[in-house]
Amino acid sequence: MRVLDKAIVRVLPAVPRSIVRRVAAPYLAGPTLGDARRVVSELNGTGMRATVDVLGEEISRAGEAEEIARAYHAALEAIEADGLDANVSIKLTAFGLKFDPGLCRSLVAELVRAAEAKRIFVRIDMEDSSTTDETFELYRALRGQGHEGVGIVLQAALRRTLDDIAALAPLRPSVRLCKGIYIEPPAIAYQEFEVIRKSFVSALDALLETGCRPAIATHDEWLIERALERVAGLDQAAYELQMLLGIRVDRARELVAAGHPLRVYVPYGRQWYEYSLRRLQENPKVAGYVARDVLRRLVS
Repeated sequence: MRVLDKAIVRVLPAVPRSIVRRVAAPYLAGPTLGDARRVVSELNGTGMRATVDVLGEEISRAGEAEEIARAYHAALEAIEADGLDANVSIKLTAFGLKFDPGLCRSLVAELVRAAEAKRIFVRIDMEDSSTTDETFELYRALRGQGHEGVGIVLQAALRRTLDDIAALAPLRPSVRLCKGIYIEPPAIAYQEFEVIRKSFVSALDALLETGCRPAIATHDEWLIERALERVAGLDQAAYELQMLLGIRVDRARELVAAGHPLRVYVPYGRQWYEYSLRRLQENPKVAGYVARDVLRRLVS
């Protein structure tokens, strides 16, 4: 199956944009904020929460970073105006981290203050390992300034994650735990599927033991079952499950029906094509999963 997944990834750039858009449609809200508002409202109607992500990474100009920031402020306004059960997720590279860290810090701090005023939570996404230390630095700075409504993401694939959990423990942070999609060298990240799974469980155990509030982000049924074992008996405010838009929808509904808090990651924006290709190329397993899911939709 891995050979097939990698083969799918190799042909992606040759696939016509119209086909990529059709394939990616279930996994993206659409190009506009209006699309995101509609999708989040629909999710809320089924008992699911949402986190809104404005697409745009690896930008190279201050004007682009400021445009992304404005889009997030508009998202905050929409969430408040519509009374949506949603927060926002941000990527620091979209705010200029790589070319102007000062601008990034300023724009993110302004957004966090605006979100706090509206009682909307901000999640800082974790990107590839070249930005990990700077991401933690900014997160710690925000918490040090008294901002409680901001969280971080940890990746089970990274060898450093248990150490990071121990270092963050005094802050008792809200942490999204995921496997991690970025291709990293063996010195930095585990490569074997089962090892990453075991690391995920160890990280979840550590988060719970240190009093952190985990947002458990996975579509892996084995990991979902291990997570449910560990949160059994906990108050709903002590954890939540997270999934991507359009992935394992039936399972998400089952989890909500069973009383588990579940949040869906809702990406939107004009850079849907770049996002779709990048995410599928970064993780051949996801590419294969999406391809098989599309095939199932076509033949069902």
